Amino acid sequence: MTSEGVLASLRAQARSTKHAETSTWVAAQLRQRIADGDLAPGAKLAEEALREALGVSRNTLREAFATLHAERVVTRIPNRGVFVSHPTPDDIREIYRARRLVEPASLLWSPSGPTQHLGKIVRQARKAAEVGDVPAMANANQEFHRALVARAGSERLDSLMEQILAEMRLVFATMGSDPRFHAPYVEDNARIVELLEAGNPAEAAELMADYLDRAERQLLAAVGA
Repeated sequence: MTSEGVLASLRAQARSTKHAETSTWVAAQLRQRIADGDLAPGAKLAEEALREALGVSRNTLREAFATLHAERVVTRIPNRGVFVSHPTPDDIREIYRARRLVEPASLLWSPSGPTQHLGKIVRQARKAAEVGDVPAMANANQEFHRALVARAGSERLDSLMEQILAEMRLVFATMGSDPRFHAPYVEDNARIVELLEAGNPAEAAELMADYLDRAERQLLAAVGA
């Protein structure tokens, strides 16, 4: 069932936001909780509890579920309800196909700008790696990729990346807490920041493409594909 902590968070967000009770807003709230790891693969999304927490109609919530189902973030099981999805090997391949198009291009074509935020994320990831805090490493790596794409200044790309990161969170959850996956990419992220600061986005994009190839192979091996 949907955890009380998630429901409390959604109630607070609904009270503080003028969202016009739209299904787009509801889908964004649920997607964000999945991307943040608050809703794990297999979690049931209790319809009545969510409707009450969000202050929306049954139709609005179901429209949001339909959007998330189309994104492969949730699965509807007849006579049982709506559940957070378990990604398959084919899902992983599709996620990385999209990432190889979006992330290197964002590095290559985004306007040049400050990199302090990216550097801060790398420092947070390094601290997490030093103490073996795998969830914190995963969170920092997710935030790094979100921030890279945000440099493009495109709401559409930001929305697409949020969907991708939500699916990635589900992939990570199926792997368990293995630091060997996240730790090497912390230093890759640091190198990408160095290249951006040196005015070399092309090399940063090339590193990202290689990075994503390696990550995909590692994830597929981990799930036995």
